[in-house]
Amino acid sequence: MSITVTFEDIKANPEVRAYIEKGNEHLGVLGYTEHGLRHAALVSQQAGRILSHIQADPRKVELACIAGFMHDIGNAVSRDSHAQIGALLARSILREMGMDFGEIAEVIAAIGNHDESVGQVINIPAAALILADKCDVHFKRVRNKEHASFDIHDRVNYAVRESSVNLEGRNITLELKTDLQISPLIDYFEIFLPRMVMCRRAASFLDCQFHLIINGARFL
Repeated sequence: MSITVTFEDIKANPEVRAYIEKGNEHLGVLGYTEHGLRHAALVSQQAGRILSHIQADPRKVELACIAGFMHDIGNAVSRDSHAQIGALLARSILREMGMDFGEIAEVIAAIGNHDESVGQVINIPAAALILADKCDVHFKRVRNKEHASFDIHDRVNYAVRESSVNLEGRNITLELKTDLQISPLIDYFEIFLPRMVMCRRAASFLDCQFHLIINGARFL
């Protein structure tokens, strides 16, 4: 018999939290930006906020929050294929917690499809997760303290001084204020254009439009 697993249940689950923390630790060794509990909580909150704004079914909102919090647990195993690994880890955790199988399928599909290299927008929680995840761009995510050794990902994230996701009607807008002396815009688009294209597809799935504004200029 299935039970209703809530976002609060997931957030308090020690196994989930351990995988997030260890995954973030492993990515730190590899030189990646922060992917820890802060990122998990923010993605979860933003995913829920987006779906609440468009008045999605409340349970879909909660499933998106769950997927958002768990989406990077696969990094505890490997960065490569972390989305698919995370989906399999999530399946085991959610089954043990007694979640309905249909809901498990929705959550793991969202997690398994959040990476822009292979992912597809296949359900409502996935669309919200993609938008929330790809919009977390900010200088505080950079862990490399040696500016002289920044790679392009460090430079682009470090250049973003302010970041916000604005919701108005059916419009979802990522607005950035970036220091062009740290990183020119061409660098941003070199590494983030596939993510922005995925965001546009995710917004369309929700019958919304995605926009990107950088330093007051609209690019999408």
